[in-house]
Amino acid sequence: MAEDSLIDSVAGLVLAAGMSKRFGSDKRQAYLSDDRQLLPATLTVPCAVLSDVFVVLRADDKADRLNLPDKSAPIHCQQAELGMGHSLACGIEWLLKYSNAAAVAVFLGDMPWLRETTLRHLLKEVSETRIVLPFYAGQRGHPVIFGRDFWSELAQIKGDSGGREVINRHPESQQIIELDDVGLIGDVDTPQALLDARV
Repeated sequence: MAEDSLIDSVAGLVLAAGMSKRFGSDKRQAYLSDDRQLLPATLTVPCAVLSDVFVVLRADDKADRLNLPDKSAPIHCQQAELGMGHSLACGIEWLLKYSNAAAVAVFLGDMPWLRETTLRHLLKEVSETRIVLPFYAGQRGHPVIFGRDFWSELAQIKGDSGGREVINRHPESQQIIELDDVGLIGDVDTPQALLDARV
């Protein structure tokens, strides 16, 4: 499959509806050392590589206040406060109705350091019947790329487990990719994480 058609076959889904409880304020608007805000910075690579990028937000979020890139589109989740699983299911339900993509790359909204070359490498492994799992130094990271065959199961997820239960249910479909990119696991849960990133 040519690279352009491969990229067109994958939708990006960025989960950004969390409550930021550990951070203490809305971390999506926190500033990185390069003066970019966290959520727009996280969207930079997905929007540079993928044709369609969707961002799952809380029901009462005003997308224009979050400075989302023009290329991204918001999906408002009515049950976001119930956990990441609900946000993921909400986004997948939307994609099942409106997207013809063969796979979805699931990103977390607080991981701004992923390299573009890393995402392009992961996309080479995409299949409707495969779950692509990126690892850094033995630790599983994001984005996880789910082939369309698994979307119906993802749409049923609840609670805060994310897609873990679907991944665990299909060991035969897992494609593990070990890459040298700390951005695969570098997230921002606390203000200290931003300070550490500046060192």
